[in-house]
Amino acid sequence: MGALIAKQPNGRYCRFSSVVVCPTHINMTCEDYLNNFTGTTKGREDAEDTLTNYLRPFHEVIKWYKPLNMSEKEFVVVLKEMCDKNPKEPRIL
Repeated sequence: MGALIAKQPNGRYCRFSSVVVCPTHINMTCEDYLNNFTGTTKGREDAEDTLTNYLRPFHEVIKWYKPLNMSEKEFVVVLKEMCDKNPKEPRIL
């Protein structure tokens, strides 16, 4: 898989890496992602294609998480932030 982009419960977007098996970027707006906030897209068209055709359901973030590079305690904190109705600024974890 490599990575997936999912829409968080608060309406923002997150990037989940299958390499480190945890979220790497959270609370991105659509525009953040389209402007290559993650530094992982080939360009705006690539990012648009991902959001249009390859957006994954949020439950996959929970399903694929493993406590290898992020503790369960840290993951719970991050999950709460991704569900917060008043999201904070986008950030890299």
